[in-house]
Amino acid sequence: MSFVTVENVFQSYAGRPILERVSLTVDEGEFVSIVGASGCGKSTFLRLLLAQETPSRGEIRIAGAPPAREPGPERGVVFQRYSVFPHLSVRDNLVAAQAFRARSSGFIFGAAKRAARARAEETLARIGLGHVAGQYPASLSGGMQQRLAIAQALAARPRILLLDEPFGALDPGTRLSMHDFLQELRAETGMTVFMVTHDLSEGFKLGDRVLVFDKPRWDPDDPEAYGATITYDFDARNGGFPFQSLRERDDADPS
Repeated sequence: MSFVTVENVFQSYAGRPILERVSLTVDEGEFVSIVGASGCGKSTFLRLLLAQETPSRGEIRIAGAPPAREPGPERGVVFQRYSVFPHLSVRDNLVAAQAFRARSSGFIFGAAKRAARARAEETLARIGLGHVAGQYPASLSGGMQQRLAIAQALAARPRILLLDEPFGALDPGTRLSMHDFLQELRAETGMTVFMVTHDLSEGFKLGDRVLVFDKPRWDPDDPEAYGATITYDFDARNGGFPFQSLRERDDADPS
């Protein structure tokens, strides 16, 4: 059974359609990149996956469970605007993320806290923030705060990680190192990733699949009359050919 199932999802705001007829199945551990023109509902789709919003029609199921009505610890997210705890140090932002993963109040003590701090120090060193571990987020540059937000989301080890242009504020060198870090952690945890990006090469580099969101129907007199949907589903591991699920591949293989 597919890990993520999206069945005929529609979403509209105040009667204005944003998404329509979106259906998708994703196996656990897949990395799905999402591209498309601005305003085609890519970020809206991430919010639906997060359960921050409820579809106008259709449903989204994770691991066969009933559709979620609110975000849970199994879903991590990094949006375009970095979001960290301003009253905690850089190190303690990661410690808190690990505490929330354990479903605690955000505070841990004793050996568990020492282990969490050690993991936080290791993570910060890997992403180039070890030298600011004791500082507060307000003292960091925008790019450094975004790196912290990404590391915070990853520290909770979610089953699904949702990324909305997470590397847009980073310089090219840091961006490449974060690519490596994300791929390493994904390999370690087996988590499923959905990432919105405007960089097509980044989408194909990191993703197993690349989804293209667009509006197949267009009214020149009323550009907002129709919503967007998935118009292409490319297999980034197979030269960009149209994607086939593992089951479809098995059915197509005569052996």
